[in-house]
Amino acid sequence: MLDLVDGLPLHPLVVHAVVVLLPLAVLGTLAVVAVPLLRPFTLLVALVATAAAVLLPVASESGEALEERVGEPGVHAELGEQLVVIGIALAVVLWLLTLLRRGDTGPLTAVVAVLAVVTALLVGVQVYRVGESGARATWGDVAGTTQPGELEDEDDD
Repeated sequence: MLDLVDGLPLHPLVVHAVVVLLPLAVLGTLAVVAVPLLRPFTLLVALVATAAAVLLPVASESGEALEERVGEPGVHAELGEQLVVIGIALAVVLWLLTLLRRGDTGPLTAVVAVLAVVTALLVGVQVYRVGESGARATWGDVAGTTQPGELEDEDDD
């Protein structure tokens, strides 16, 4: 079970990698589709998206293990599961685009490029939704009800 690393929950550690890689893949997708000069970097963007796609199920499984320790994260878990599917779809579409661009600039390549942009935008929105719901599940009770420095004052007593 993907649970702890050196006594710390694995989930936030893996999530930080995903939160860096997926937005890079989104921005890279938009760049290699919109800017012809950047098209040779499609393979690099596909590799970044693949790294994120490999880590997404790890983030999901480690999140389930963390849920058993700290309780239900609400809508965060459901949104995370959706992101796994959309993130993997982005990697697949980028690999298809990479293969098509090796010699073909025809209409099929254009259709896949549009599909890549749509998928990338969906991933970008979903990353935000998952992150926002995770932050609320983790910090909503504390950050929304305390004043800056208030918790430090309690520790001094």
